[in-house]
Amino acid sequence: MQLSELKLVFASNLIRLRSKAGMTQAELGAMLNYSDKSVSKWERGEAIPDAWVLTRLAELFGVTVDFLLSEHDAWVPPDAEEEAPQYSRGMIYAVAVLAVWTMALIAFVVLWWVGILWWPVFAVALSVSLLAVLILTVYFKHTKHLQYVLAGFVLSVFVMLYVLMLPWRNNWQLFLIAVPALALVFLGCNIRKRPRRSAK
Repeated sequence: MQLSELKLVFASNLIRLRSKAGMTQAELGAMLNYSDKSVSKWERGEAIPDAWVLTRLAELFGVTVDFLLSEHDAWVPPDAEEEAPQYSRGMIYAVAVLAVWTMALIAFVVLWWVGILWWPVFAVALSVSLLAVLILTVYFKHTKHLQYVLAGFVLSVFVMLYVLMLPWRNNWQLFLIAVPALALVFLGCNIRKRPRRSAK
């Protein structure tokens, strides 16, 4: 089988498996740390991924690498990927964050009306808005940015605790705990499975 034929066979199998799993090109790309453009190139038969990606795809879809590269039926080039219309994820993030800050501002104004000027409400809003972004990042499987969002959320929790405790005590020592906590976030998010080495 020539390389051009192999690309088309792989493209056909990838389209079928991805569609059956109910995944978009962007979702599959995010799981592999590739862009949706790369997945699109594979599905158009213009390129074929390397051995590591083939192994990862086989694991994701519960098939063998041989299955991915074997012909099962004729391949028909797709004119355009037919997928259900999707909401703009960027707008979903923006609405979630704006909703949190709007509620914080409402709470601040209401407290102001009753004679309480409570600025720490905005420190709480920072943590809650980053928590909303974290939940959406996990939901949309944006694993590429997960460690940064999680680190931002952890740091915002320490800022919130510091601001809430400030009237009683200046607890700057909290940030000493934040340093190893952030290190744990980055190390934990970078744990990867090592590929098994076959015995020679």
